[in-house]
Amino acid sequence: MSGHSKWATTKHKKAAIDAKRGQVFTKLIKEITACARAGGGNIESNASLRAAIAKARESNMPADNVERAVKRGTGELPGVTYEQLTYEGYGPAGVAILVDSLTDNKNRTSSELRSIFSKKGGNLAGSGSVSWIFQKKGYILVEKSAIDEDTLMTITLDAGAEDIKSEGEDTFEVITSLAGFEAVKKALGERNIPIKIAELTMIPSNTVKLAGNDAKQVLSLVDSLEEHEDVQNVYANFDIPDEVIKEAADQK
Repeated sequence: MSGHSKWATTKHKKAAIDAKRGQVFTKLIKEITACARAGGGNIESNASLRAAIAKARESNMPADNVERAVKRGTGELPGVTYEQLTYEGYGPAGVAILVDSLTDNKNRTSSELRSIFSKKGGNLAGSGSVSWIFQKKGYILVEKSAIDEDTLMTITLDAGAEDIKSEGEDTFEVITSLAGFEAVKKALGERNIPIKIAELTMIPSNTVKLAGNDAKQVLSLVDSLEEHEDVQNVYANFDIPDEVIKEAADQK
């Protein structure tokens, strides 16, 4: 998991910048619409929609935009139908990559993502080729300045967390099951423990250690995939030192 917290933090900072240009809003509207279409417009019974709306609020999306996206999904307003697709592939040095997408044109998206993989030293692969490496988990990042490790362990494990890790000098990573994610967030909130990042993500069961040019190539591929308008999330099993990820982010 080394480097995961730095990558997650970098993605969130990038999302805040992209929000100013409307890129994040566009992707969130797609996600909210698709979640509402798949599971209905009630956030109490639709966990995916609840998580998507929480992300929208974190990105300061106007409430009217959220409401319209939900209504497009439930059919109360006309809208585009998006297909949810997951692509699997390999990056430089054999890094496993999963790409979640929402698209209204499968052929276009497949062609464009294949081109990105090829240009950046990777390749798309068949269904099931890398998905077995990843498990969907809750991921919560807490700064060490906010709480000591023993207290964090007591609060989160009692609430149902699966694992707590010390990540670098600044943060703790809390890993939860999908079912336990909201309960752990709530337990931290009730104790006024600030959460730096809270998201549902795909955690790899093994990682590939990278450095030098391989690390830079993989980060360039991931960044290009994330910038594609149909891509919602990118997951990879690289193990890249924090300082390399930070350097790559600072160069953008």
